[in-house]
Amino acid sequence: MATQPTQGQSKTSPFNLPNAITVLRILLVPVVIALVFQAPSTNSWQRWLAVSAFVISIATDGVDGSIARRRGLITDLGKILDPIADKALIGGAFVSLSILGQIDWWITIAILVRELGITTYRLVVVRRRVLAASTGGKVKTVLQAVAVGFYLSPLSALWQPIEVIQYLILLAAVVLTVSSGLQYVILEVKAGRARRRG
Repeated sequence: MATQPTQGQSKTSPFNLPNAITVLRILLVPVVIALVFQAPSTNSWQRWLAVSAFVISIATDGVDGSIARRRGLITDLGKILDPIADKALIGGAFVSLSILGQIDWWITIAILVRELGITTYRLVVVRRRVLAASTGGKVKTVLQAVAVGFYLSPLSALWQPIEVIQYLILLAAVVLTVSSGLQYVILEVKAGRARRRG
């Protein structure tokens, strides 16, 4: 006979399909990075495979979230793993592209500092509460993904105006990344003051 969950216990097991998909997305990170560095040029089949694996991983981000919401399988573990999967994939791609000289290091550093800072803070406060992603945070993740997809793909070699488009998207991603990070900090400072007053 199944026992009822006691008070304080999560009613949803973390060992579920959405979390498994998220783990698979994390496992795709080294695949994308390996393909990027194995590519002899930006216009090669390895780059096409790299961008394909990247798109699959990003696309399944929506899949695991949709399944979790539809089946009531949202867990604290999933809320933590999901942004980690995004940051590992996108962060790894940014570093790889900077090493190859396709993206300026200042852009990659600005994005990584924000992402690592917020992710570390999430892990610190996770025992007390889960810091969910804001709307601005979700939009910046989309912009980062689109920018990385463009830079990974050989499209700019096939059509030169793509270079301008992808750079504008990249700049927009940087602005939103930094601004959404500052928004998190401001909200947490206000929340901390409210808790101390309470």
